[in-house]
Amino acid sequence: MRRAPARILTGFLLALALGAVWWLWPRAQVNAVSWNAVLTPGTTSAVPPAARSLEGTVPDGLPTAPTASGAPSDAPLDLGALKRLFDYYLSTVGEQSVEAITLTLHNMLEQSLSPTQARAAKQLLGRYLTYKRELLPLEQQLSKIPAGPNTLRQRFEAMQALRAQYFSASEVQAMFGLEDAYDADALARLDIHNNPALTPAQKRSQLAALDAALPQQLREDREAPRAVIRLEESVASLRASGGGDDAVYRLRAQAFDTAAADRFADLEREEAQWKTRIENYLGTRAQLLGRLSNATASERQAAVAELQQTLFTEMERKRLAAYEP
Repeated sequence: MRRAPARILTGFLLALALGAVWWLWPRAQVNAVSWNAVLTPGTTSAVPPAARSLEGTVPDGLPTAPTASGAPSDAPLDLGALKRLFDYYLSTVGEQSVEAITLTLHNMLEQSLSPTQARAAKQLLGRYLTYKRELLPLEQQLSKIPAGPNTLRQRFEAMQALRAQYFSASEVQAMFGLEDAYDADALARLDIHNNPALTPAQKRSQLAALDAALPQQLREDREAPRAVIRLEESVASLRASGGGDDAVYRLRAQAFDTAAADRFADLEREEAQWKTRIENYLGTRAQLLGRLSNATASERQAAVAELQQTLFTEMERKRLAAYEP
């Protein structure tokens, strides 16, 4: 799953950041999707395979078929879950086209929901795609505003106004309510920090009041990264004192649960394997360049590129620059 550990202006800044990536494509290319076709169940377009970067992950917000869940076929949709599902697949733009991702989502919705629900969900996706596309010109317009203490708030309010053009108030709350709560809290804290009329004691008092007013889910999300940091500090101390993998597993399982301990262990194994692969690559690269010491720069570059293609996937190759000398 793709979640940021920090939640400062999460929804707003992330939306604009994501909007600036694939919505840079020409409007005609984005509109190349035939919405009448993709909104019609049973489209004959072939559904593309999932992006490689999603391999080994579980979709956020995966809908449940009414026949399996016991929900009536016309039950209200979980709009928050649908948005997470949309974002999960849209995060792969660049690997796949918008049209391919749309077909993947529509196929999933048709398989998981009743015909009535699937059509409503696909209509929601169409509006969501249009909304995200319109974020780019909005950001271009807002970027011309001189930086000041109210700039972020102006952008936040402008984005809310744009949402209102595509979604009802209830849809906005269901899809963006938690993000907006994060953003509003961050803006309030920024206002307190930047207020020269407040003494340090007054600032601490007002910040404490914001802490107390946080919704439970936001409070838990804010505490979660701190809990992980504290746990990993304990893990480091345990390993320094001679604790092995079994002891570390028990510590993590006690702090969270066995499923989380399994994920930590899997991540450590993946990181160790990646480190070994990088070390092997750098060693082979050095030997290769040594043999090509008299070659031209373009020949050396081509040889390194061929080595990278042999050892790494396309997504992995994008990370290599951080490790090369």
